[in-house]
Amino acid sequence: MAKAAGVSVTTVSHALNDATSSRVKAETQQHVRDVARNLGYAPNRLASGLRNQRSQILGLVSDEITTTPFAGAMIRGAQDAAYERGYVVMVVNSGLDSELEHREITMLQQHQVDGVVYARLYHQGVELPPALSGIPTVLLDAVTGDPSVSSIVPDEVNAAETAVEALIRAGHTRIGMINNVDDIPATHGRLEGFHNALRRHGIEHDPRHLVIAEPETSGGREAALALLSQQDSPTALFCFSDRVAMGAYQAATALGLTIPDDVSIVGIDNLELIADSLWPGLTTVALPHYDMGRWAVNRVLDDIDNPDTPPEQVRLACPLIERGSVGPPRT
Repeated sequence: MAKAAGVSVTTVSHALNDATSSRVKAETQQHVRDVARNLGYAPNRLASGLRNQRSQILGLVSDEITTTPFAGAMIRGAQDAAYERGYVVMVVNSGLDSELEHREITMLQQHQVDGVVYARLYHQGVELPPALSGIPTVLLDAVTGDPSVSSIVPDEVNAAETAVEALIRAGHTRIGMINNVDDIPATHGRLEGFHNALRRHGIEHDPRHLVIAEPETSGGREAALALLSQQDSPTALFCFSDRVAMGAYQAATALGLTIPDDVSIVGIDNLELIADSLWPGLTTVALPHYDMGRWAVNRVLDDIDNPDTPPEQVRLACPLIERGSVGPPRT
């Protein structure tokens, strides 16, 4: 490889293994990489790991993620970030079994993982298992009371504000919310965002237009039936999730209402299995699972390289995905 590139072995090593190194000129670095690509050469990560006393392996410990539609984006983001930095990710899934989780963490330790991403299916508060003590660990879609642990979660308040702003821009002032009955951060954050958006535009909230429901299609259907059957009913509904929004679609159909002519509906999740399949397509706010997975891996690798890096608790903004479920209110 060095002979083909016309440089020293040391230069090859720096060019291929240290993308930010100032020890090799940019043009030389690019030349070496071009030669490596033409030769089909790949660096020996095992040898590199032995020199650095690292396994080049990260663990991703999840609860139920691998059995849900969210798995692909979150895990893909983690794996992409790991691959770009010469690592692989071992994914284990406990299925909410604490004993199994402990065995999985022990197995990861036996494989001498360099760090762990501790991930949850949805934004929630957790306590880190004692078995992770001493291992660089970052929380994904979860928070803890320990300020020394870095974490990333969706910005729930921002997500709700984004959803409600879409309805207000369309001209709605009678906006109902179907919120979750569960005591979790998303429930409280989305309610706060709902009120924030109304307040920002001087819209008075009618307490009758807030209904608490089970976060399932059936819960959304029952709640929407109650809201849309009221006198002076809402002209638009902000739903806790896409599953709840699907129930709201069913309620509107049962009442002979057309979406978005008679009622506009917005959800949160961008669960494409639902949002793309509904007719018209559901306008919703996407939870940034891919970006959260990438951030978590990059952060744990930064901690491995620089253990004194101050911890971060990050809340990631959530983009609006516009489809066909929002229109102006009927005059």
